[in-house]
Amino acid sequence: MTVAVQGTTDPRFAAVQEVFRENFATRGEVGAALSVTVDGRTVVDLWGGYSDRRTRTPWTPDTLTMIFSATKGATALCAHVLASRGHLDLDAPVCRYWPEFAAAGKERITVGMLLNHQAGLPAIARNLPPDAIFDWPTLTEALAEQPPYWEPGTAHGYHAMTFGWLVGEVVRRISGKTVGTFFRDEIAAPLGLDFWIGLPAEYEPRVAPVRLPPPQRKASPLLAAMLDRDSLTSRTFLNPRGMMMPGQANSRTVRAAEVPAANGICTARALAGMYAPLVAGGKTGGNRELVGPTILARLGVAESEGPDRILSISTRFTAGFIKTTDNGDEDSIRLGPNPEAFGHSGAGGSLGFADPVARVAFGYVMNQMGPGLLLNPRGQRLVEAVFEGLGA
Repeated sequence: MTVAVQGTTDPRFAAVQEVFRENFATRGEVGAALSVTVDGRTVVDLWGGYSDRRTRTPWTPDTLTMIFSATKGATALCAHVLASRGHLDLDAPVCRYWPEFAAAGKERITVGMLLNHQAGLPAIARNLPPDAIFDWPTLTEALAEQPPYWEPGTAHGYHAMTFGWLVGEVVRRISGKTVGTFFRDEIAAPLGLDFWIGLPAEYEPRVAPVRLPPPQRKASPLLAAMLDRDSLTSRTFLNPRGMMMPGQANSRTVRAAEVPAANGICTARALAGMYAPLVAGGKTGGNRELVGPTILARLGVAESEGPDRILSISTRFTAGFIKTTDNGDEDSIRLGPNPEAFGHSGAGGSLGFADPVARVAFGYVMNQMGPGLLLNPRGQRLVEAVFEGLGA
């Protein structure tokens, strides 16, 4: 598809703009935006295509769209802000902050295990109605009652949906605010980010509806596991179904809710802007500390790696973020050449990450979901082009 690409690009990163154009021409992009900063300076700020192809509405620099699991980075950051302020100990048992959580043998699960997917709570055994995804008390009570599916700390598996309710409830118990409110008040608003977990109604006209990925020629192991209603993978993604029901992701109900593992809505500038302080020593442009040095150092260290009990591939996680993981095919994510890089991708291709060594903050959002379990090939080529521009 030939589209008009707008924005600015530093001459060193001309190849990034070319890849961005190629994504529309040859890789099925419909609407997208990309923002990259280096040392706090914007070097790439691009957008193009359609926010709504049906109505031919053009994508603008202020277009918002859902980033699915890239939201986990925002939710994790809320916990790390609290830890940096001395209100949360990542190595303390969750029940210190959420006493009811100690039920069913969970008294030794730490906050860190919630963040790095080792808690053994990727799913809820009790059958829940689809609309339970919007019922915070029901979900957190069910998780407090739920026994772990494996011995916590001995293995990991992607907590695709429960991550948000688990980490979010710890944030709520400590701060007295929902995770969406805490993120808005303590992170998004001070940094001037157009980023929401629970979108206010007045921003609805700016949202680009997401488009389902095209059918794949062969079923992946993940899809096969999801189709087996008795599998742990199926329960992880489909109980409650909520966002997985046809059309739900584009509904006002889903956008307005706080589903802090999966329904963040933002611009590319905001996604990169969230990571920008994390490549600047944890400090904002006004030299205010967002994340302290001890916590910041932890964000780049893998705490879980190897076979993932839910995704059926290898994954690597820090305390709330994903690391470069090379599975040798589309089910990989490569965040550049530096092992210190960390971030989070989202279903279909969105990506935000920080590279503290190269001092790169990266945000890519789009509305046409595509293949790739950890990162869409469109996003991967953009990452590669950024580091080519840096001479890495």
